[in-house]
Amino acid sequence: MTVCRRTLALLVFAIGFAGTAHATADAPWQNARQMIVVTTAGWNADHGELRAFERRGDAWQEVVAPAPVTIGKNGAGWGLGLNAPQTGGPLKREGDNRSPAGVFRIGEAFGYAAHAATALPYRALTASDWCMDVSGAAQYNRIVDANVVGADAVKGSSEPMRRDLHANGDQRYRLGFVIEHNAQAVPQGGSCIFAHLWKSPTDATAGCTAMTPAVMESLLAWLKPQDHPVFVLLPQAEYERLRADWQLPALVTADAAQ
Repeated sequence: MTVCRRTLALLVFAIGFAGTAHATADAPWQNARQMIVVTTAGWNADHGELRAFERRGDAWQEVVAPAPVTIGKNGAGWGLGLNAPQTGGPLKREGDNRSPAGVFRIGEAFGYAAHAATALPYRALTASDWCMDVSGAAQYNRIVDANVVGADAVKGSSEPMRRDLHANGDQRYRLGFVIEHNAQAVPQGGSCIFAHLWKSPTDATAGCTAMTPAVMESLLAWLKPQDHPVFVLLPQAEYERLRADWQLPALVTADAAQ
């Protein structure tokens, strides 16, 4: 039965990307009242700008001004999120060093400290927490505690969540939140996609979105589960193409504001 489900998931994944569909007023994120938006110059850009918006009545209002972020080393590719499959760009796959493009729910926050200033569910990471990035594994695309699921369940994973303990003091996961890409764990669809702290303004990621501690802290303090927050990442041209159909906020550039 497991093999049949995975085969069906792969068929849905492949067939879905054969055509383009647009979201309408009944989009899965129509109830979202908070939206984080990341735009990049193109599919292969490894950095971009982050903004945040909240819905007031029928209008989106910007609440976090444009801030620099870094994304995947190889840019972005269409991911598995809330939007209908799209064509006209690369597809996100496991290990491709691309950040998933599309619209995604925001999951739990996480960090090295016991607590964080956020209304999101918070996971205080331990030395035994891993995110499973081995396609086909039972825990694929899940953060799990090896002490609970067993060492064999995380065998082969390259994603220790306490990077400060496993990767020479690395602080990138000191604070972050889950971007719910490939929540259905489609094999080879991509895994362990987070928003987290950046190493530097010029260090791209393996597929996550990275930012300064100040921006992360402001986002975590602002995000509210009851407002059904979503995360949007798109190249600028795709954003403009889809903005009306997907009911996305208008982006005011510095040049346009003058």
